[in-house]
Amino acid sequence: QVQLVESGGGLVQAGGSLRLSCAASGRTFNGYFTGWFRQAPGKDREFVAFIDRSGEITYYPDSVKGRFTISRDNAKNMVYLQMNSLKPEDTAVYYCAADRTYRGRYYLMNEYGYWGPGTQVTVSS
Repeated sequence: QVQLVESGGGLVQAGGSLRLSCAASGRTFNGYFTGWFRQAPGKDREFVAFIDRSGEITYYPDSVKGRFTISRDNAKNMVYLQMNSLKPEDTAVYYCAADRTYRGRYYLMNEYGYWGPGTQVTVSS
């Protein structure tokens, strides 16, 4: 079992940047693939980024591609989400998620058995 805790959220102006961190504890993290999701008020939780166990394979939806970058440091049990050129529509609670069993549907919430409590990101216009 692994425990996840996000940090790095906050208030930023449109066009600015934030780096979110996800700290994992409890198990060796390099056995887990990891994703970031977000949920805005009144909306469903949506996929934001995926990274495989080694850090070599990443996926993004079109809404963040070219602006967000996911990375990981397995030696530190950390995953990061660098967010650049932020827009007001990026405002949401951001969640880190992980699992050991990869079935290929990285964009689905139910692929991930472990979740952090989330961190708020607010982008002002």
